[in-house]
Amino acid sequence: MDRLRISSKTWVLVCDGSKALLFQNLGDAQALNLKALEVFVEPHPPARDLGTDRPGRTHESMGVSRSSVQDTDRHQQAEDKFLHEVSRNIGELVRSATIKALVVAAPPKALGVLRTCMTPATRAVVLAEIAKDMVKLPTREIEQHLSAMGELN
Repeated sequence: MDRLRISSKTWVLVCDGSKALLFQNLGDAQALNLKALEVFVEPHPPARDLGTDRPGRTHESMGVSRSSVQDTDRHQQAEDKFLHEVSRNIGELVRSATIKALVVAAPPKALGVLRTCMTPATRAVVLAEIAKDMVKLPTREIEQHLSAMGELN
């Protein structure tokens, strides 16, 4: 694994399915100083509150057998929609040349959703993707985690 180098003016996106923090490094690669510039929050109720119907049933064409149909995960749909919105906002900042370098940190599932909805221009400015959930950590701990990744190797 190559060393993660977050130089000055590099943007850092830390997110999950319901919260996204957008930072800019005002320090240098050795001493990170992340300044929060944007916070996106969209709390989602638990899946049990989003869909209250029982799963559907299908009847076999022959006989009396019945099978259940998997219920739609409305919570996951809400998280995916939120991540698409975050990606759209990041894409606008990339198009306006505000973001020239970006590091993305998100849980693996959220990172996969972000990859699918990022434009090619946005993907071109991504320096690194970190599959780790750090959104609930204070800024100082996020800086420590990212600095530690820069000291690998």
